[in-house]
Amino acid sequence: MADPESSIIAALAADAPATKQLVDPYNVAGEIGADGIAKAINYLTLIDEFGTKKIEEADLKRFEEVTGHKPHRFMRRGIVFSHRDLNLILDRHERGEPFFLYTGRGPSSDSMHIGHTIPFEFTKWLQDVFDVPLIIMLTDDEKYIFSEKRTIEEVTSYTWGNAKDIIAVGFDPKKTFIFSDYDYMGGAFYRNVRSSPRQNEPTNVPSSCIGKVHFGAVQGATSFASSFPHIFGTDESKTNAIPAMIPCAIDQDPYFRMTRDVAARLHFAKPALIHARFLDALQGPGSKMSASIDTSAIFMKDEPNKIRNKINKYAFSGGQVTVEEQREKGGDTDKDVSYQYLTFFLEDDNELEDIRKDYREGRMLTGELKAKCIAELQAYVKGFQERRAKVTDDTVRDFMALKELNWKGNQNPKSVTEDRGEADAMEGGEGGQGAPRLTKNQEKKLAKQKLIEEKKAAAGKGTSS
Repeated sequence: MADPESSIIAALAADAPATKQLVDPYNVAGEIGADGIAKAINYLTLIDEFGTKKIEEADLKRFEEVTGHKPHRFMRRGIVFSHRDLNLILDRHERGEPFFLYTGRGPSSDSMHIGHTIPFEFTKWLQDVFDVPLIIMLTDDEKYIFSEKRTIEEVTSYTWGNAKDIIAVGFDPKKTFIFSDYDYMGGAFYRNVRSSPRQNEPTNVPSSCIGKVHFGAVQGATSFASSFPHIFGTDESKTNAIPAMIPCAIDQDPYFRMTRDVAARLHFAKPALIHARFLDALQGPGSKMSASIDTSAIFMKDEPNKIRNKINKYAFSGGQVTVEEQREKGGDTDKDVSYQYLTFFLEDDNELEDIRKDYREGRMLTGELKAKCIAELQAYVKGFQERRAKVTDDTVRDFMALKELNWKGNQNPKSVTEDRGEADAMEGGEGGQGAPRLTKNQEKKLAKQKLIEEKKAAAGKGTSS
């Protein structure tokens, strides 16, 4: 009889590359070592490959200086680790200039898992800090396009329930608009959708059908304020200058790189992004929770006993085989799933550091660490379920209504000398303080172009002589 644990791991690693890690909107898999085991995602490599910027200590200080709020634990712990133009959004907030938040969810199951809640919890906190409008996109069309088995009826059946899950995170209905792609497409929104494909070659998004190629335009159009005239008004000369800030997982960045290129060509404000890393599946580093594999994740509908059983049975341990070895050698918190989950859900930095030291130095056993993780997750899921029970169909209708939103933004703006980088952002440059940092691929292309030009110049001199 096949080992069920091995089957789970095989299913989670089904799309894994032979050697190197693979992270894009369609695949997330860690590098596979010579031993056949998936390694943790290397996020520093992704920063270089994608051409984003690492969130540094100076960025955290600037965030606190501008907002008056201590950065979220996700930012303090490197869970939210990368960005595009966060500095420009902070500048706008400091000056009291408008921007909005945008995030989304592809409804693919009847319940979200704890990994799905990460961007929503962070986005909710950002909404509270900045006091700005929020757009939440439910990409039911995407889930139909990218699945060969699902019907439109199936994916749309998940939309309403997932909207209730999202609302249960705690968003303010006065500042939040939630929409389904199938329901909202039309008007100014659809004009923006149709504009994007004309600005891009199909090879920008590898695909097997035109719907997949086109979806990047749908997701990108939501980052343009003029797509929502009931919120931002009908004067597109003003609304097209209002940028979005998009909290998302790093695998979504390729979509918005395309959108930023399109925005520059359309003379729209380019969306800013702030990226989060993934919450590993229970099976450990290099894996990603799957909505279709129950034992890969803690789901927001799971009862306390089910959460306990999943952590005890499936959560990958970084501890030693015996108590004696654990006491002597300590455990590996970088690989231990229970500890990694605590980095996401335990608020107290000092308590987390004490746990890290105790586990690594052998004073804490794996069972004790799992017990702490179980208690935190049970409390987190219970709080969510209590809020979810209060969300009615009328609540969802209110969030989805085409109504005016009410927000205040920064009520005490500060006069700041405009950074040239913001003007560059509207004109097509990457913006930011000083010259944009080049990726290795960009440096290689520049070096190659320089070599070609030098050869041409040398050939021209030879001809003239």
